[in-house]
Amino acid sequence: MTGREGRARVGQVQEGRVYIGSFTSAGGRGITTAAVDGRTGALTVLGSTDALPDPSYLARGPHRLYAVSEAEHGLVQAFALDAAGLPHPAGPPVPVAGAGPTHLGLAGSWLLTANYTSGSVSALPVRPDGTLGGPAAVLTHRGSGPDPERQQSPHAHQVLADPSGRWVLSVDLGTDSVRICAPVAPDPGAGAPSVHAEVRLPPGNGPRHLAFHASGALVYVLNELRPLLTVCRWDATAGFLEPVGEVPVAPEGAPGSARAYPSAIVASPDGRFLWAAVRGTDTIAVLATAGNPAEPQLTATVPVGGRWPRDLALDPSGQRLYAANERSGDVTWFAVDPQTGLPHRAGSVPVPAASCVLFG
Repeated sequence: MTGREGRARVGQVQEGRVYIGSFTSAGGRGITTAAVDGRTGALTVLGSTDALPDPSYLARGPHRLYAVSEAEHGLVQAFALDAAGLPHPAGPPVPVAGAGPTHLGLAGSWLLTANYTSGSVSALPVRPDGTLGGPAAVLTHRGSGPDPERQQSPHAHQVLADPSGRWVLSVDLGTDSVRICAPVAPDPGAGAPSVHAEVRLPPGNGPRHLAFHASGALVYVLNELRPLLTVCRWDATAGFLEPVGEVPVAPEGAPGSARAYPSAIVASPDGRFLWAAVRGTDTIAVLATAGNPAEPQLTATVPVGGRWPRDLALDPSGQRLYAANERSGDVTWFAVDPQTGLPHRAGSVPVPAASCVLFG
């Protein structure tokens, strides 16, 4: 933990904590801890730790905070949180047996990582105290896509448990597919998840991240190589995913617009709205889902207030949206209009090479 600012503010009464991942190789401070004001949503930086290089994505468990190290020899680290909510390493980092882990998530008694460079998903057992065991079990993806620069091989980009807790969905940008993995056993001794099914999406889309509708019956897959949202029906009983339509997340033919690279998607807890971060255009796309969740409508695009928004997060109340802007080195936050879903910028805080925002 570093910085006078962090030590000076530890005693202040705050209503929550936010953890921000960043790329230390690009000047980031590692994991930054900020207090969040429950009334205004404003963030106040408390301190940071660079105990793990390039902690680009974070996840929260009942006992620990977890981070991936997005490096050639990928690692994952468990952190204990002290009374002020500041993280400290809980044991040594654990190899994931994969390269470039870019995302992680908890499923049952497993911590899973999506390894972009090696195109695989790793599963590590989580002990009862939240620390990590090993070695990792690895699911290696196979295949490619039509884009000669981005899809010559698999590139797992996200791994996420479904709301039922029975399945894990793995999104692969390189193979234009979503893999459904099972079982998510409560006991690591029952074996690591294995591939149950693979669902192909339109070639060249480059799926990156997904989010579930509040009903649990729909999945929204955000594509990076084309600025589109693929809508899928989800059957949690059978573990079946069916694409049913696509919706743009960037206006077509906007004068002077840059190429759009969507990055992250968030669904509102009441099922009425979706928000997608779009790099290049540096916007947040607002989609309404209240009329028909299977046919979301793009209603607005709002400037994100920074450059290259890599991640979006909604606060637990669903009233504020936060964006990690990697290239401008800040986190911006927005008050969300409950009627229209439109985000209105409310503030920002400097965080060099910001890559992820997590409420803790």
